[in-house]
Amino acid sequence: MNTEQLIKECEIELKDYYEQLEDIALFNQEKVLEAFRNNRVALNHFSSTSGYGYDDIGRQTLCNLFKDIFVAEEAIVSPLFASGTHTIATALFGALRPGDKILSISGVPYDTLLPVIKGEGNGSLKDFGVDFDSVALADGEFDYGAIEKKLSEPHTIIYIQRSRGYEYRNALSMDSMQKVIALVKSKSSAPVFVDNCYGEFVEKVEPLQIGADVIMGSLIKNPGGGLAYTGGYIAGKKCLLDKIQSRYTAPGVGTEIGSYAAGYQNYYQGLFMAPHTVLQAMKCSLLFGLAFDKLGYEVLPKTDVKAGDIVRSIKFANADEVIAFCRAIQKTSPVDSHVVPYPWDMPGYTDQVIMAAGTFVQGASIELSADSPLREPYVVYLQGALTYEHAKLAVRNCINDVMAVYSK
Repeated sequence: MNTEQLIKECEIELKDYYEQLEDIALFNQEKVLEAFRNNRVALNHFSSTSGYGYDDIGRQTLCNLFKDIFVAEEAIVSPLFASGTHTIATALFGALRPGDKILSISGVPYDTLLPVIKGEGNGSLKDFGVDFDSVALADGEFDYGAIEKKLSEPHTIIYIQRSRGYEYRNALSMDSMQKVIALVKSKSSAPVFVDNCYGEFVEKVEPLQIGADVIMGSLIKNPGGGLAYTGGYIAGKKCLLDKIQSRYTAPGVGTEIGSYAAGYQNYYQGLFMAPHTVLQAMKCSLLFGLAFDKLGYEVLPKTDVKAGDIVRSIKFANADEVIAFCRAIQKTSPVDSHVVPYPWDMPGYTDQVIMAAGTFVQGASIELSADSPLREPYVVYLQGALTYEHAKLAVRNCINDVMAVYSK
């Protein structure tokens, strides 16, 4: 079977799954549209501001949109957040005080967050007297027995990372998070913070609707719709957001200030486009997953498992196949297709990482991209796609280039 035939066969098998995703996208699109209408979004909300940004109606209305869409009491949304890690760090530093303790019940957080939590002498939470503990996942799911045992101790925040980072596991589904949050609430008064990166609009329900108290994410992932230039969001309970906003700017001013000279149109338009863009990414993820599964590669999640985020993990036999895959993604990109990615010592990571991201917004993982730490097991993490058609072209090139390495 040639590559084109393989792709056609996959699309036939995925038809019912695609229809399910389209139903989710329609539901989420209506939710987003209603928030825009209820907040009376108008052209003046897109305008730039300068200086202190007092009475910045664009900033405030964008916060209100996220508040309504994610069913929060309050939200902080800003282009001034430099990354998801920066956003999460702001939330944690804002909510925690010396002597407090975090319990992560989804294992140890991903690489770039570890210096924030456990760094030595770098201004980390540990340096400020905040303790950290974790409960490892058991076969990719919450270890309820171990979690219940830990909950007998006092904690200030219970932390959940929805996506997998560089672990070889499935993302956590809303069903499993709902169950574990119910357990937490029955045993502890500590608020639940969820790193929601890569998971927004993947399902019809978001973490705040199943008992989480705060969610955090990046705008150059799902909720930016491929149009947001940078930024992040924090949403949840007002009592917690009131503390966090003092860390976001300064005590006494919180979210009353903050200008943005570039204007907000891309943030509004990206949020409006987000349910559709996530649909494209999810269809891309399924197509890549099934195609490489048929070629004999181990893939997570499997096609018949409900995905918890937009990421698909593909396990390769060696580093050469990983590099060939990532280079095929890069050369099928609309930007920097002529660039050849190499593994490099990326800040915040302990192993060399190869990244393919020929994206309009640098590093935007809602756009088609792939990355992998060069260590065993050799797993590529694929995510994003602004259009499904781009995904079809990319999967063809990835198959051909990986097979060329395999046949050597």
